[in-house]
Amino acid sequence: MKIPHSTDTWRKSSYSGGQSQCVEVAHGQSIGVRDTKDREGGHLVLPSAGWRAFTDQVKRG
Repeated sequence: MKIPHSTDTWRKSSYSGGQSQCVEVAHGQSIGVRDTKDREGGHLVLPSAGWRAFTDQVKRG
């Protein structure tokens, strides 16, 4: 699985507002997820299908 490059754009949800206790997501060949409080602390890498399954489940509650 390809790890997102540093040139990928890391974004956080617009629902986060000005909060700094969030996660950021980078879209590439795979999906990177990291903590906004510790951006240099590493990140998770998920396949696109895994990210879709996760977000679908979050939407369902």
